[in-house]
Amino acid sequence: MVFYKTDEEIEKIRASCLLVCKALTEVAKALKPGVTGLELDAIAEQLIRDAGAVPGFKGYNGFPATLCISRNECVVHGIPDDQPFVEGEIASIDCGVLMNGYFGDAAYTFALAPVKEEILHLLVDTKISLRKAIEQAQVGKRLGDIGYAVQTYCEREHSYGVVRELVGHGIGRNLHESPEVPNYGKRGRGLKLQKGLVIAIEPMINLGRKGVKQAADGWTIVTKDAKPSAHYEHTVAISNGHADVLSDHGPIEEAIKINPALQEITIKN
Repeated sequence: MVFYKTDEEIEKIRASCLLVCKALTEVAKALKPGVTGLELDAIAEQLIRDAGAVPGFKGYNGFPATLCISRNECVVHGIPDDQPFVEGEIASIDCGVLMNGYFGDAAYTFALAPVKEEILHLLVDTKISLRKAIEQAQVGKRLGDIGYAVQTYCEREHSYGVVRELVGHGIGRNLHESPEVPNYGKRGRGLKLQKGLVIAIEPMINLGRKGVKQAADGWTIVTKDAKPSAHYEHTVAISNGHADVLSDHGPIEEAIKINPALQEITIKN
């Protein structure tokens, strides 16, 4: 069943999403070579709890942490550990929050300088694909239009692998609600988008082939060819005209600018 949200509910989801992004901003300030995923996880959890909210991922289906930290060839669902970050790595960091009865969700892929040029291009192009997907998230369009935008840009124009097994999702009182939001599809197909639908759009794009597999920990999803993967996520509300983006990568990117250990992922307009 698809749940459509009132304006009041959308504002509660927005508040949760902005808290997610605040946590990711603190992560961006702290991320550097020598820091561990467990240290970043502790920073995010403390900030979320101090705000009177709870981590949305911790305990969800048994997941053990506040953040999903997925490094290099890990696509999503990586478990924070005590392995220090090193120069040249990338890391998708995904965070969820439950506050006032509603979830927020967002993700950003960070680059620890210096990153290889082809990997940096992957990050930039994945961000662009998210922007193109959001442009389709408006009343009267269909879910297939969102997936088509990502797939066309990433596969046809850049020959990346678009992950099929993992998708975006509806969000609200539950972290994962209907509908699923694939990063592939056909224009004009799928659920018709209506005002009040809130969805998390999250392209997961591989430098190599699209194939993925689950790691031995039972959570982490990795690329089959061991090539890097990028992941960016926004939560958006469908409205007339442009989508209402409830999460905000802006503060995260401002933190990246002042952190000399991180490389900016900039899109040329």
